[in-house]
Amino acid sequence: MKPGHLRLQKSTNDSAWGIGPQRITACLVNAAFFGALGSSYLYGYNLSVVNAPALYIKTFYNKTWMERYGEPIGADLVTMLWSITVSIFAIGGLLGALCVTLLTKLIGRKGTLLLNNVFAVIAALLLALGEKARSFEMLIIGRFVMGVDSGIALSALPMYLGEISPRHMRGSIGQFNSILICLGVFTGQVLGLPEFLGQESRWNFLFAFLALPALLQLCVLPFLPESPRFLLMERRDEAGAEKAFRAFLGKKDVSKELEEVHAESRAQNTLHMASVTELLLNPALRWQVITVVVTMACYQLCGLNAIWYYTNGILRDSGFAENVIPYIVLSTGGIETLAAIVSGLVIERIGRRPLLIFGFSAMAFFFGLLTVFLNFQDQYSWMPYLSFTCILAVIASFCSGPGGIPFVLTGELFEQSYRPAAFMIAGIVNWVANFAVGLLFPFMQESLQTYAFLVFLVVCVLGAVYLYFILPETKNKTFVDISQSFAKINKVPLGDKEIENELAIKAGSKEMEENGKVMSDVEMESSL
Repeated sequence: MKPGHLRLQKSTNDSAWGIGPQRITACLVNAAFFGALGSSYLYGYNLSVVNAPALYIKTFYNKTWMERYGEPIGADLVTMLWSITVSIFAIGGLLGALCVTLLTKLIGRKGTLLLNNVFAVIAALLLALGEKARSFEMLIIGRFVMGVDSGIALSALPMYLGEISPRHMRGSIGQFNSILICLGVFTGQVLGLPEFLGQESRWNFLFAFLALPALLQLCVLPFLPESPRFLLMERRDEAGAEKAFRAFLGKKDVSKELEEVHAESRAQNTLHMASVTELLLNPALRWQVITVVVTMACYQLCGLNAIWYYTNGILRDSGFAENVIPYIVLSTGGIETLAAIVSGLVIERIGRRPLLIFGFSAMAFFFGLLTVFLNFQDQYSWMPYLSFTCILAVIASFCSGPGGIPFVLTGELFEQSYRPAAFMIAGIVNWVANFAVGLLFPFMQESLQTYAFLVFLVVCVLGAVYLYFILPETKNKTFVDISQSFAKINKVPLGDKEIENELAIKAGSKEMEENGKVMSDVEMESSL
């Protein structure tokens, strides 16, 4: 290839900006890791950290109530306070998701992640000092603030990772979100052991730990670049975008990358950031929105939360001593993390669509087996071991695809101007479904007993069927490729505006050619 020759084509070796094979750079890895460390890692940690000190926190509630009112707290009231403490996390997450569009527009993707650390530090202080202050209200408010932090993080982080990643590794970099969630869950399980912080005199340090990842991100992320697409397309900061491209790509000449983002900007249907209403009313994006809603709803409603509920009981029925069960439960966190890492390594080879369909289908299969094994658990002494094996299989199946790819897809199915609104919709669905599961599952379990898993089996089957018939593969595709994949089902033909955009891109290519910058095999990203 001649010097200065730009080759934009669909190849597994092309970068996200189409400029031949690109090696992964230290800057890109650091941005992905530290971005996720102070964001999705904290979300995962908060999912598991409340389990170990639950009894101690309830004791603290009772002790505080006695000091205030001179009588012990009622069993129903302490259960209600504990339920509020756990569930208010999802309400905070919903509020955080509603703020994402405004924040990412005003201060950018990286700026939103940095500002979000303020919520994490405030939450850590409230949760850690609540016992000293004799205030269970501080614990409840701290959980709410931590929910706000997680709601912002689970939208802003995937957006940032998707925009800084080369196309041929967009899925792998995006899976840092899922991997760090799983690692956070595992860390919460480990630190909750009695040998570490899972004791009555130390449980407040479990929550103080929240500040550490946030402070680490604050120390590193300011020195890493903002999303070059955000800088160029929304801030019109060409110098900043050029510097960011150089850092993420590890090369000096990034003129071709800048020109391609300019061309993408010219090809967009709208130059302003679209609102949620504009996104919902756009017929060219109807099935992309439906797909994000379905995948994000299945992400929460597929039954993984119910699995955590049953694990200790199954191990107890298997004859394991109560003091040994927490150590065996660590295997669930380990399997979860390992499956997420494997998924990140193979996602660019296998693709998003097969991993999602396989994950939901495998979960449905093992939910069916688990239902059978649980019903025969009292008849055979070895049956609980099969039940626990099914639990591990369900967790591995979830993390192989459904545990992280919905966040990657949300960033891939929409162009720059619609992406923040799309992440707001995804976040709302995620947190509403999360709250619904926490609210309704106890009633399901009480009425259906072990057959409750059949509800999740149906959800997984429906999700897999929908994805099989509707979702196109997005691996290594440009945004125009992905949009064209949905064009037929959206019943929106290529209009005059799009033709004008293509002509503008071709004219830009011709101008570059006359200046000695040859461009061939051009396949620019545009919007339907």
